[in-house]
Amino acid sequence: MIVIIVAVVLILVLAGGGWFFFLRHSATAEDGEEAAPAAHAEAKHGAPPVFLPMDNMVVNLADPGGEKFAQIGVTIGVDDQHVSDAVKAYLPSIRSAILLLISQRTSDELLSKEGKEKLARDILREVSTPLGYEVEDTDAEEAAADAPKKKASKKKRAAPANPIQSILFSSFIIQ
Repeated sequence: MIVIIVAVVLILVLAGGGWFFFLRHSATAEDGEEAAPAAHAEAKHGAPPVFLPMDNMVVNLADPGGEKFAQIGVTIGVDDQHVSDAVKAYLPSIRSAILLLISQRTSDELLSKEGKEKLARDILREVSTPLGYEVEDTDAEEAAADAPKKKASKKKRAAPANPIQSILFSSFIIQ
């Protein structure tokens, strides 16, 4: 008889604990569901970028003998459609500048990850320049940091945010 009473009490305690856990867990889930739309609403303010793919470019590289070439596809990520339209207006000059940039590189430079990243930064600079935005050259920054500072630096006015978000390679073939 005592065993049956202990078993019933144990079942009631476990059931009560499970019921309490379930209620507590569902209340937390409801709070999370309310917080999730708020987080989503904040993320919605920053609209996704607009991607502007360019035609693939085939360029002779600066390797000795001139027998190596690269076929590179570039996609430009911009803030919105308005910026995309502005980039399209300058696309012939941007494409020419990119072709000149690539033709100055060797296959060894372009095969390394650092070489590709540097090329992407240089392309970002070439895309931003016609729109009136400046992209600081990281090589120049490193050289300036290494050189001793002779004069106190003047404070620069904060430049407006560059609407060109990213330079992506959609294809990258070197032969």
